[in-house]
Amino acid sequence: MSGHSKWSSIKHKKGAADVKRGKIFTKLIKEITVAARMGGGEPDSNPRLRHAINQAKAQNMPKDNLERAIKKGTGELEGVSYEEIIYEGYGPGGVAVLVECLTDNKNRSIADIRYIFSKAGGNVGTDGCVAWMFDKKGLITVSKEDSDEDTLMEVALDVGAEDIIEEGDSFDIITAPEDFDTVKDAVDNASIKYEVAEITMLPQNYTKLEGKEAEQMCKFMEALDDCDDVQNFYSNADIPDEVLNAL
Repeated sequence: MSGHSKWSSIKHKKGAADVKRGKIFTKLIKEITVAARMGGGEPDSNPRLRHAINQAKAQNMPKDNLERAIKKGTGELEGVSYEEIIYEGYGPGGVAVLVECLTDNKNRSIADIRYIFSKAGGNVGTDGCVAWMFDKKGLITVSKEDSDEDTLMEVALDVGAEDIIEEGDSFDIITAPEDFDTVKDAVDNASIKYEVAEITMLPQNYTKLEGKEAEQMCKFMEALDDCDDVQNFYSNADIPDEVLNAL
């Protein structure tokens, strides 16, 4: 779990700076718009929209922005039409990478993604080249300062969590995607704080990176994070703590 969960925590901590630049809001608005377009504007019957709204509220997005994004998705207001694209490829050291994009210009998107991969010494691959290495799962990361393993087992496993994994100074609660909301609600009801709560793609195994390749991978992920068309990205890179902490 080390590569993904630690990187998720880092992105969570730098979230405040991203909000100031409007980056997080921009990506969340796109996700809310697409979710509403595909599944309707009612969060109770649209899990994807519900998750996006929860993320937006966690980032203190103004209610007006949120409601406008939903109305653009349902067609009540005019808005840009975004296309969902998933790119697969290989990053520094040959690590597997999945990149989820929402774009209004497919040609611009692939050009940007190819440039980012190439600059990091990697390359974009064919459809299906690495997707088989990942499983879609719910992930809730809880700091050891906020709970202990026995409590989490009692709260989460009883309502359908698949596993609880100790990872450094935190615990990762793993769920099936369809059980994520139930487990998250149980954690919320137990008043347990968490650092990350999301539906994600977890790698089946990891590729360890060290030295220059580990640093390249961090810069590569930062570049993906800064790309306007990129919504999410996933990797099976296992990066040493000292390199991650240096960020």
